[in-house]
Amino acid sequence: MKIQVPENIASIIPYPPGKPLEELEREYGISDSIKMASNENPWGPSPKAITAIRGALDNLHRYPDGSCYHLTQALAERYGLVAEEVVLGNGSNEIIEMLVKAFVQTGDEVITSHPSFLMYQKIVQGRAGMNKVVPLVGMQHDLATILATITDTTRLIFLDNPNNPTGNPIHPTELQAFLSRVPESVLVVLDEAYVDFMDSELQCDIVSLIRNNTGCGVVSLRTFSKAYGLAGLRVGYGLMPSSLVASLHKVRQPFNVNQLAQTGALAALQDEDFYQQTLQRTRTGLNYLQGEVNKLGCISYPSQTNFFLVDVHGDATAMYEAMLHKGVIIRSMKPYGYTTMVRITVGTEEENDRFLRALTLCLGELAYG
Repeated sequence: MKIQVPENIASIIPYPPGKPLEELEREYGISDSIKMASNENPWGPSPKAITAIRGALDNLHRYPDGSCYHLTQALAERYGLVAEEVVLGNGSNEIIEMLVKAFVQTGDEVITSHPSFLMYQKIVQGRAGMNKVVPLVGMQHDLATILATITDTTRLIFLDNPNNPTGNPIHPTELQAFLSRVPESVLVVLDEAYVDFMDSELQCDIVSLIRNNTGCGVVSLRTFSKAYGLAGLRVGYGLMPSSLVASLHKVRQPFNVNQLAQTGALAALQDEDFYQQTLQRTRTGLNYLQGEVNKLGCISYPSQTNFFLVDVHGDATAMYEAMLHKGVIIRSMKPYGYTTMVRITVGTEEENDRFLRALTLCLGELAYG
């Protein structure tokens, strides 16, 4: 073949997913491993969601509802919006892609922070847009520099709030002041994948920002992958002005959210008790892990998510490899520029203790301290 691949595509480095448990056990010849690397919900989805999904299996020969009517209506009711202000996606990743496809042309600029979710920049590059990357300052979005980076060709600003991988939020007051200075021609996308885990006083009033913000447009991206435990079904959603939703529907794939995802997400959304239990167990686990990690001589960093950073006082990738041999998958932050830090996802009570035992052994073997 003599197919010529455009440079903007050829130079993309594929997103590195977390190592699956099956791959770890096959590669290292071990069993009973645990994964605390991908910010997943270790308790899984609501039993009501599983029951609902099983009940939908007989209809797999039919296409799903392309409008996601029932789930869209339920989400709109939950947030005090109308259905026209909600859009569903195959994970919130797809909505990121729809936003770039709808509003970014060749040469247009998109501002992101570093480190943050890697897919923002990859999707923009695939669209032949220009990535303008602003480093975090003190593990926080540098809002002042982001404002100074805006030009006449800036179309989108992506802010993960809380940030991944640091777990830090933007204070609502600072966010409001920032948004008031962003030009009307720029769309600010708040990726709130972990908003469920945030303290209520740190959560912004997204409905007010969508409806009453007189300056730039604001979008909130949320997901059923984290607090609702449905990562395997890939269902996310966006909250935004109806005019933006209308534009996304023009570039959205038909039937983009599968039938089981719609069914499971709707049932999970309606099980408030299980949702609240998940949030409480996550907070308890986070506090426990951070306290125990600090007792081992490491430094844990504050987080408003279901994960946190740990400075192990040594090479992060070496720690990652050592933990693999103990059957525990964590995430090295060395590729993000934090050379001595790893990222830990809160697990079940048993997984948390297993992680701490493995970390204790690895700190001794590597002589970190």
